[in-house]
Amino acid sequence: MNNLEETYDAVVIGAGHAGCEAALALARMGIETIIFTVSMDSVAMMPCNPNIGGSSKGHLVREIDALGGEMGKNIDKTYIQSKMLNRSKGPAVHSLRAQADKVEYTKQMRITMQNTDHLTLRQAEVSEILTEEVASGSNGDNVSRKRVCGVRTKSGATYHAKAVVICTGVYLNARCIYGDVVNHTGPNGLSAATFLSDSLEKSGIPVRRFKTGTPARIDKRSIDFSKMEEQFGDEKITPFSFTNRAEDIAREQISCWLTYTNETTHEIIRNNIDRSPLFSGAIEGTGPRYCPSIEDKVMKFADKNRHQVFIEPEGEFTNEMYIGGMSSSLPEDVQYAMYRSVPGLENANIVRNAYAIEYDCINALMLKHSLEFKDIDGLYSAGQMNGSSGYEEAGAQGLMAGINAARKLQGKDEVVLDRSQAYIGVLIDDLVTKETKEPYRMMTSRAEYRLLLRQDNADLRLTDIGHDIGLIPDERYDAFCKKRELINSEVSRLSETMVGGNKKVQAFLEAHDSTTLKTAVSLADIIRRPELDYESIEEIDADRESVKTEPLYAENISEDVINQINIEIKYDGYIKRQQSQVEHFKKLEDKKIPASLDYNDVSNLRKEARQKLNDIRPENIGQASRISGVSPADISVLLIYLNS
Repeated sequence: MNNLEETYDAVVIGAGHAGCEAALALARMGIETIIFTVSMDSVAMMPCNPNIGGSSKGHLVREIDALGGEMGKNIDKTYIQSKMLNRSKGPAVHSLRAQADKVEYTKQMRITMQNTDHLTLRQAEVSEILTEEVASGSNGDNVSRKRVCGVRTKSGATYHAKAVVICTGVYLNARCIYGDVVNHTGPNGLSAATFLSDSLEKSGIPVRRFKTGTPARIDKRSIDFSKMEEQFGDEKITPFSFTNRAEDIAREQISCWLTYTNETTHEIIRNNIDRSPLFSGAIEGTGPRYCPSIEDKVMKFADKNRHQVFIEPEGEFTNEMYIGGMSSSLPEDVQYAMYRSVPGLENANIVRNAYAIEYDCINALMLKHSLEFKDIDGLYSAGQMNGSSGYEEAGAQGLMAGINAARKLQGKDEVVLDRSQAYIGVLIDDLVTKETKEPYRMMTSRAEYRLLLRQDNADLRLTDIGHDIGLIPDERYDAFCKKRELINSEVSRLSETMVGGNKKVQAFLEAHDSTTLKTAVSLADIIRRPELDYESIEEIDADRESVKTEPLYAENISEDVINQINIEIKYDGYIKRQQSQVEHFKKLEDKKIPASLDYNDVSNLRKEARQKLNDIRPENIGQASRISGVSPADISVLLIYLNS
């Protein structure tokens, strides 16, 4: 029997992207924290794609940074290529993406964590969540509830704590599969966590099976890049962290490459589809709809004669190349034939086989928006454990779970971001409100107010919150406040400064192929023209020279500030329209629903709505209105009941 006992304020289970953000948030908020990992090699490991960010995911990373998280800083230290996606479209969907050096990314995050006060890293497998029965109720009732009181490891050691955050990623009862080969391990051959699922079930937390997958890694020396299209990074990069300047983290970038599958590839897959565990029934878990395997794509999109394949370096000092777009669980011999049918990969040597991975996770409907379990006080869950996918989604949830666990221990109100404040708010609201039947992936289309939730203004939306909770230091906050003041003052000045049709202005407009003036307009009106912007109108902005000498301007003007001025002016009408929509949204969110409400007592609710509302127990009318199976008529009935 192991008699080892230790006491901490908080325990984090799992040191992937969710666990790292949760543990760092807790420790930086002064909470004595221990984080467990099955292997120190898995700290912030990137077991699949070698990049951070991408469409909508870049928004999440910048929001993590604006709140005081670490992911943005870490990728800025370790990127090997950086690119802003969707530049040809509007700013609402611009998304930053960076290729990472995987080994360096893990190394730098581990260094950060090992040098953070109040944080202890421990290699051990947590096998049991410890809970105790407590009498609950501020209303004086004697209803029995559970609260977390610690964890026990596989070795039998006990760690007492008042808050526990589960961030197990894809390790719970994990098994990696390709063809007939089944390895009962986590990703990259690391140990799976095989005991915790039973403990969760005993605590009244049912688990379910999800599946994801990864493509092969191929030796760079066996690739013929002359048959592929080279993909370069941006000449001038945009940092993920608002604390960094582009010139301070600039580096020589490493290219990626683009090639395509073809009919030969597809024929190989079709001829061997019966050997795929995805189609034979050997894989039980539900896979991600928006990141399908190559066999899924070939079978479901039979009309397509080719699919994109991205060849991405896994790091600066490795020959391993990630074959993006060709995730698979086909047998080893089929993988060789399939990959070698792709132009440039004819002589490919596989370093690591592609495989699917199955794992246990929970239904996030059991969670509050704070990511605390509804029925177990002090127990939180974040990341792929909640049915999401992706490093960025995991990091965002981990940060919020860590913040809220710390706030609970400090006796403070939870921090919940709503759908009008952040993509993080959209992500969490979707998970805890809408039942996800496959791994959830963030997309810009999921955000109703995406013009307000741009990646470029994440700091303007969230840094106040990060500072209030103690994750943004005063020095950084002071710099942010000056930046915000400069943006607001310049937008106001340009909106109030009028110019008429004098010779200088008319000549300027003609030189820029812009319509001349017939009446006086503001400089902001000039900037709204597609062919003009803040920088180009400087010669007709009479006050610009004097403004440039002011300390606020001289010390804080940057490309980021100029970008904000242009966007706020050019999209002013659209922004105001979305802001009015948010006001209506807020009214529904502000209408709270008593936690004790029994929906069986609400007359005229449809049976399905009553069942869903009793199961999910929404916190407000806004959340109730987003539950699948609850109609507008049900919401009207509920409002009448609450107002009666």
